[in-house]
Amino acid sequence: MSTPAIAPEAPYDGSRIAQTLASFRAASGLDLAFGGPVRGDGTAIDITATCGAKGVSLRGLRVVNGEGLGGKTLQTRQPGSVDHYYTARGITHLYDTAVAQEQIQTVAALPILVDRSPRMLIYLASRSRLGLGGVWFDGLRPLIRTLEREILIDDEVRNRLSRLAPTPAPASSSVEAAAAAKRDLAERREMAAELTDLAGQVMDPEVRSRLEAMVLRLTAVPGERRPAQLVPAVRLAAREIDVLRQVALGNSNREAAEALGIVESTVKSYLKSATRKLNANNRVHAVRMAREAGLID
Repeated sequence: MSTPAIAPEAPYDGSRIAQTLASFRAASGLDLAFGGPVRGDGTAIDITATCGAKGVSLRGLRVVNGEGLGGKTLQTRQPGSVDHYYTARGITHLYDTAVAQEQIQTVAALPILVDRSPRMLIYLASRSRLGLGGVWFDGLRPLIRTLEREILIDDEVRNRLSRLAPTPAPASSSVEAAAAAKRDLAERREMAAELTDLAGQVMDPEVRSRLEAMVLRLTAVPGERRPAQLVPAVRLAAREIDVLRQVALGNSNREAAEALGIVESTVKSYLKSATRKLNANNRVHAVRMAREAGLID
């Protein structure tokens, strides 16, 4: 049985950071957002993505501990802002050239902390001079807390899946091999239950879909099928089956809608009706039941 791949993207990587920055930009009401992960030793952050930027001057910039607003925020681990970046005192101006190309005036830096350690830094900026007060920062706290929890969950998922990494083993008898396979399956099912619980705590639908896909891969046993007499006689509409196939691939409702050429609300409707017909508890359970009934591969 192959080991399921660990989630390729953390919340500060790839497409997920693009979604994160878009959410923060919309919630803040400012012109642009940019940011990236904190290096493992905590000495710097790499700006890997932007949202609302006019150019690429900020992308790829490395901000070191203590330098600029971001470096100061990384050092203090407290949110900070400047109303007029170019004349601001109390920060160094090592990155003025990159900032000037975006015509930024007001900047805020938000550290994302997990277990009190900075893991990501998000900048929000305006091309006008603004006064960002406590009320403005308070409005972003729920979003910050959600992101911190997503990173924590991502860490837990990676740690748990890493325990399933195969290790070289000496040749064994068929009895020993069968016992090892049984232990492996039990461990996978236990971990699948833990991941299902985590999925229920995740707000981000993309992350939740990824976790649910992992559960399906963990519990899948090649060639295993419930006895025919135990498989419920269920008849699903063609579109309900199409939607379940998309879910089985690990796609979110939005991705399924795009793949099938329908709207997301219709996907939700088909998924809800299929789940009800299969007498399943959730979308992961529905896919499992559909597989056992021979409705999908």
